[in-house]
Amino acid sequence: MFYGEFHHTIDEKGRLIMPAKYREQLGASFFITKDLWNKEEERCLFVYPQSEFNELSQKLHKLSNSSKEARFLNRYFFSSVQDTAVDKQGRVLLTTELREHACINREVVLVGVDTHIEIWDLDKWEAYNASDTLEMDKLAESLGELGI
Repeated sequence: MFYGEFHHTIDEKGRLIMPAKYREQLGASFFITKDLWNKEEERCLFVYPQSEFNELSQKLHKLSNSSKEARFLNRYFFSSVQDTAVDKQGRVLLTTELREHACINREVVLVGVDTHIEIWDLDKWEAYNASDTLEMDKLAESLGELGI
């Protein structure tokens, strides 16, 4: 399970130090890709360990020929996948394409979200958390219905 929030910077070569806490769970190799929803206010990168990526891949594969939209989603998602690992200094290279997609400049926030990690540009993360787009009352009701 991934949780917590870590602030880091991207170096001039596009490398990011992956927190030691996350490196242990990610394993020897892992995957970085665009977010699935492609909503402007939520653009970030997703980081998956091998097992979670395989599970997601199998689910998306089931959709692959069901509709034009499903085929688009598969192309959108899989075309940007970066199979990677950390170097000896615990850094990972983020491709230019991925950094541009998430509007990542220099300051980033890594956020643990249970089964994966999200990498956000710091300014986008702060704007997202300051927005009032979420209706917390409705969310609280839903959680109550689940017994939480």
